[in-house]
Amino acid sequence: MPLPKTLDGRLRLPAISAPMFLTSGPDLVVEVCRSGILGTFPALNQRTTEGFADWLAEIQTRLAAHEAAAPYGVNLIVHKSNPRLEADLREVVRHKVPLVITSLGAVSELVDAVHSYGGLVFHDVINRRHAEKAAAAGVDGLIAVCAGAGGHAGTMSPFAMVEEIRSFFDGAIVLAGAMSTGRHIAAARMMGADLAYLGTRFIATREAMVGDAYKQMIVTSGASDILYTPNISGVHANFMRPSIAAAGLDPDNLPAHAELDMQNEAKAWKTVWSAGQGVASIGDILPAAELCERLVKEYAVAASAFCATPLPG
Repeated sequence: MPLPKTLDGRLRLPAISAPMFLTSGPDLVVEVCRSGILGTFPALNQRTTEGFADWLAEIQTRLAAHEAAAPYGVNLIVHKSNPRLEADLREVVRHKVPLVITSLGAVSELVDAVHSYGGLVFHDVINRRHAEKAAAAGVDGLIAVCAGAGGHAGTMSPFAMVEEIRSFFDGAIVLAGAMSTGRHIAAARMMGADLAYLGTRFIATREAMVGDAYKQMIVTSGASDILYTPNISGVHANFMRPSIAAAGLDPDNLPAHAELDMQNEAKAWKTVWSAGQGVASIGDILPAAELCERLVKEYAVAASAFCATPLPG
């Protein structure tokens, strides 16, 4: 389906740089948006609501000088263990953030608050039940977080999930899961998604807020190095096996973890590093703007090649 009017014609590439915990910040968001791709970050990457508001003001100021910049977005965790949700939402409304990505809960009151100033709400889902609840809450888009995605991910095939969501939802569909190249973005569009969601690929950029060791592990890891487990933070997510071992844990014998508590998430993710199976396609660490240009070119080549390929027979 067509993109929402506030996004239509404002993106050079049908893609979102996903909001990554402890990784995405103003520098990454600004460089991605200046390159014509939608850049996002989690509100909880700032330790306080006041700091979050400062980041919003900084991003808006830096993007104001670039008329062709893509919109930006913020991720809000809608979970009982996040004590900042109401305060952070007030800042979102005050700054009129163009896109809000919600995770771990879809609430109609939040959707209404963002819609009050013309903003959009996309929601992370890993199965049909979550998607139906989010659709009922009035979200504008659903992010299908499929098998192989970094962070909190699901296990469904993207082929199955996109088709299932489209059977009852006429809003925007964003596809997430092991996408690292422009070819992958083109494939997501061919499968029926409106936008692709790239996270792990943007960890391996100079602007990402993680250390060099994390970025280098992204480059040197393969798909088999990714472990899907609930035993790091209490919710199933994908992590790099080498980082688990480096933290003194046995990847194949992890102790059970208590229920998710967002106030303790930073401790869990600081030394055990998340990534998706898309690491298999990542071989370098680039400035974000250079990566975006590569993705745009790869997408154009892939789309042109497909259109030029005659049908068999």
